[in-house]
Amino acid sequence: MPSVTITQEMFLKDNQGRTFSDVVNDPEQSFTAVLEFFNDSNRQRRMKESEIHHDRPPMAGVIRELESHPAIDRSLADIHTKRSKRLRQAVGVVVRMIMAASGWQKTGRKGSLGVRASGNQSAPTHNSGGLAFWFIRAERYNRVEGMPYRSVRERCQNLETTVPQKSLN
Repeated sequence: MPSVTITQEMFLKDNQGRTFSDVVNDPEQSFTAVLEFFNDSNRQRRMKESEIHHDRPPMAGVIRELESHPAIDRSLADIHTKRSKRLRQAVGVVVRMIMAASGWQKTGRKGSLGVRASGNQSAPTHNSGGLAFWFIRAERYNRVEGMPYRSVRERCQNLETTVPQKSLN
């Protein structure tokens, strides 16, 4: 499957993306590095595989690599919580644009990526557990053409309706 390329111009033309012009135009933020990171075909493949094979948000497939990128990590570690939050939100928009262009749609549900550490006003807001250090949750997606596998929840519901329940008497 061909990869999707998101440019700053495309991002700023997107209905949600244009609300993050402050992030795009902030020289101290690493938005260019974010776009370069997500425009990689192998990362985009892993994002889709995260949903298909692991029943996790697309971000789960690349989050550790994203947070290990020096420029992105520096921006996320910024003590200015509002700026860091805006960058994390802008990353979510980039993910949505890639997934939508690849034939996926948002489910309206979020999947967990981390457990937020107790608040410390003198330190950047980060997690104390989970998969990600900076991101708490991420959007879940379904393929427009349908998912190739049923979830455990769907399989369980199907099993419960087709297998007679034994009495404990």
